[in-house]
Amino acid sequence: MGITTEIPKTVQWSGKPVPVYPMQTVDFSRLLSQEPAEIEKLVRCCQDEGFFYIDLQGIDGRRMLDDQQETLKLMHRFFESPLEVKNEYGLVSPHLGYEPVGSRTGVLENTKDGYEMIKVSRDEIQRDAPHIPRNIKNSGDIKVLENAIAGANIITKTILSALSTGLGLTGAARFENSHRNHRPSTSTLAMMHYIPSDPVTDKNIGHQKHTDISSLTLLFSEQWGLQIRPPGAKEFGFVAPKVGTAIVNVGDSLRFASGHTMQSCIHRVVPLNNEEHRYSIAYFLRAEDETMFTDSAGRYVTAGQWHDEKFYAFTAPEFEQAQAPSYLLLGGMKENVAVTETEVHEKANEGMKSEVTVY
Repeated sequence: MGITTEIPKTVQWSGKPVPVYPMQTVDFSRLLSQEPAEIEKLVRCCQDEGFFYIDLQGIDGRRMLDDQQETLKLMHRFFESPLEVKNEYGLVSPHLGYEPVGSRTGVLENTKDGYEMIKVSRDEIQRDAPHIPRNIKNSGDIKVLENAIAGANIITKTILSALSTGLGLTGAARFENSHRNHRPSTSTLAMMHYIPSDPVTDKNIGHQKHTDISSLTLLFSEQWGLQIRPPGAKEFGFVAPKVGTAIVNVGDSLRFASGHTMQSCIHRVVPLNNEEHRYSIAYFLRAEDETMFTDSAGRYVTAGQWHDEKFYAFTAPEFEQAQAPSYLLLGGMKENVAVTETEVHEKANEGMKSEVTVY
């Protein structure tokens, strides 16, 4: 099941109907024009839910959709390379390098993650000789990565600017002034390949629940698998891939910078179709490393410190995550728990046959 123009209300997952949560759609071209009604809609989305679709079908956004398709071609070439070639690159830093399948905790109890990932940071791609894996290092590949990062940067900076305007921020207080290109940050393009996985037999399943470190995340995926838990919701539900759009979610850093008035979206990835390879492209726009804000524990920290603490908690073994401060993985967001993770695992073991139900 792929990208769609008709959004179902539920899908079958783990033997039961699971909601497909509706999302508002914000028009990128109208944000560029600073249309007041569109800015007001954007602010409401970020304060009430923390996620929305960004429509890129206008003349201003089509190039970014084309960039996504070129990036997908590059990803296929990279991920189809032998593991030893990919491991040559390794994890250079938390926001640059290659992570093989099973590097992190999985979505179900006693599992590891079910994806491999290559990350290229915005700071790195701006260098005269960027550190890029050798199997995607020709001039054409570097141009594809430059275009993808530049386009995603423009989209997310446009959203930040509109939020600043909508909240009446001026001068140095505007959000975009803590996200300048020439100042060091951990902003990065993450390209992910989820392997086919059967929860009955496999030990590499999906992507654990979390909120993002970033200020904004821009996600392109033509395949199902993303689940969110909106504020107040009692269960996770799917997000439908929608033609001509990307998905945007608020991350911890923007929630903190807004004085905790915005929602940081709790989400995870699970295999809706356990036989398919799933690909997604995420751009994480993050604040400059030295930006200061008050985190969910009331500490006054830098964006760089928050990134490092959460990244290492996120990659820690499951038993260490259980001992980590509760404010880290979910950024201080609260869950209404209706079903335990053990129950989710039991339901998943019933099988992952999936079909769409349209009402």
